[in-house]
Amino acid sequence: MPFQLAGEAGHPDRANEDFAAVTADGVVLLDGVSAPHGVDTGCAHGVAWYTRRLGGLLAAGLAGDRGLGDVLAEAVTAASALHGPGCDLGNQETPSATVVLVRFAGDHLDYLVLSDSVLLTEHADGTVHAIADTRLDHLRRRLASAPLTAAAGTPERAAELSERGRAIRSHRNVPGGFWTAGADPRAGAEALTGKLSLDGLAGFAAMTDGATRGVELFGSQTWRDCYALAAGDGPAALIDHVRALERADAARRAFTPGKLHDDATVVTWSPA
Repeated sequence: MPFQLAGEAGHPDRANEDFAAVTADGVVLLDGVSAPHGVDTGCAHGVAWYTRRLGGLLAAGLAGDRGLGDVLAEAVTAASALHGPGCDLGNQETPSATVVLVRFAGDHLDYLVLSDSVLLTEHADGTVHAIADTRLDHLRRRLASAPLTAAAGTPERAAELSERGRAIRSHRNVPGGFWTAGADPRAGAEALTGKLSLDGLAGFAAMTDGATRGVELFGSQTWRDCYALAAGDGPAALIDHVRALERADAARRAFTPGKLHDDATVVTWSPA
């Protein structure tokens, strides 16, 4: 099974909060969810600590034939038990992660997608399909429909953006909102799951949202373009493409009003 993997932290002086692993059974990809600076997470460990532990548990859980939703729920429960008594797992900002799981199972593969990391699949006819959990995107669009009133670059605009972010986060891991893998095992039941026949599958790519910015933020790519670059030139080439776009936006910040750079990780697979 020819796999390729590349990852890069958004900042050289910070730990990469993404996690990726390839095993004999499949793929695990996580994107750690960071709280804004100054917001209490209730956890003494941090996001990178959490993603590495959850990722290891998920990699072990790919073995066997349990449903991937159950695998995720059990891994979340086990990872939560690793927190110390000083960690408040009821805090909505407790470390969590987006998830993509892929497991090879005979003549098909099983997949799970939770939150805004993406699984792209290429088929024998050349089409590329994006398997994505779009609940967070829909929420962002709904909240963005209310126009910002303060002038750009002012403290008032910063306060408006901060409040919009707080409103989005208040919908995380609650019924009717969007879900990430944090301390609540119900995330397993909230994830998108399915099966794909290996017959006619030309390959797949799992990506954190730091690697999909060409499609979702800058508009420089279609999903087909995104997949073709990662599968053809390698995962690192896709990350390089995104980094070039970010550097070009560094002065204007027209596309990156939040983080200029984000952690980015890509795993690709093609049949032997």
